[in-house]
Amino acid sequence: MSPVLENKKIVCGITGSIAAYKVCDWIRSLRREGAEITAVLTDSATEFVTPLTFAALTGKPVYRKMFSGQNEERIPHISLARGCDLILVAPATAQTISRFAHGMADDLLAAIVMATEAKVVICPAMNSRMYLHPATQENIGKLKEYGYLVVEPDCGMMACGEEGPGRLPEWNQVREAIISTLTPQTLYGKTVLVTAGPTEEPFDPVRFIGNRSSGKMGYAMAAVACQMGARVILITGPGSLPAPAGVELVRVRTAEEMYMEVMSRFDTADIVVKAAAVSDFRPAEISSQKIKKTHEKITLQLIQNRDILQKLGEIKNRRINPPLLIGFAAESDHLVEYGQEKMQKKNLDFIAVNDITAADSGFAVDTNRIILLDRQGGQIEFPLLSKEETARRIWGRVVSRADRST
Repeated sequence: MSPVLENKKIVCGITGSIAAYKVCDWIRSLRREGAEITAVLTDSATEFVTPLTFAALTGKPVYRKMFSGQNEERIPHISLARGCDLILVAPATAQTISRFAHGMADDLLAAIVMATEAKVVICPAMNSRMYLHPATQENIGKLKEYGYLVVEPDCGMMACGEEGPGRLPEWNQVREAIISTLTPQTLYGKTVLVTAGPTEEPFDPVRFIGNRSSGKMGYAMAAVACQMGARVILITGPGSLPAPAGVELVRVRTAEEMYMEVMSRFDTADIVVKAAAVSDFRPAEISSQKIKKTHEKITLQLIQNRDILQKLGEIKNRRINPPLLIGFAAESDHLVEYGQEKMQKKNLDFIAVNDITAADSGFAVDTNRIILLDRQGGQIEFPLLSKEETARRIWGRVVSRADRST
């Protein structure tokens, strides 16, 4: 759940596409996150989903006509345009996109969009040939020039049986776009390099040494930085998490691969977040064949991997404008003491310390409870929060610190 959406007033415009049924679940999700939704349907949208459905989902009246017999003094296309924080148009058909692009206010939804000063997010959904037609592409280009955020459609099999671009985007992409639109762009112009997840150190073709890291905290740090306007490079170890929308994803397996990818991009980064749980050791030798099970003991000789965070701390001050360096520490006791020691030893600007003995924070769960330390002696303990909200609070402190130092 994101507090960015709490109490936000969102007008959801639904147009005549078979994909309209998917928006029902989107509205449920938005309401669960505290948003207040008003549905506006075009006439053709009612051929696919009834107004009653959206009235039940939003808990509010559904608007369809420019003029109606109820509350005539409110002038819906003005009151809705003025009273919202954001307009989401999904699915947006070729016809609706053309209306918006050419300033036609011939139905209620188009008039609301023309009359609003709120942010507008548009999710095209249509047949691939219609989407790729030069007229549609030109119209989408105009909408982007107007400042509307267009969430590019997915590729895949369409309801009509054709395959290609034009599918309504997945909700996680649209949610990221909505939150980004409502979030102050305090990291705009910055490049943020994030590492996440575990690393795997193989000792034969099928086995490896690893750890329980899921990557959720690092992915949350990357996603929130992107929402705040940063260019984000996410270097991630193995895992099953979907890539956050809008980030540049680099996949690695071993600690050495992660080291090489981080070092090759370090000079471009304004902020580095080392949230990955990198293996400290790797097998000295890797068997080319699967090691067979026998009654004999097997001994693995381990050698140390290079310490990525230590290296970054050593070289960061060589740059004219050193990047901010943020580390994470998973500890089981003496959290503040060990965190401060690690921060000084590795030349960090911030370190986020979490207690891995707690069942509701740390590895493989959706929540976290951390203590954030900074090199000026600052210390703040966050309550139990979702990892997304934990990331948002960490970034809030980092931006505040960066503003004070400029």
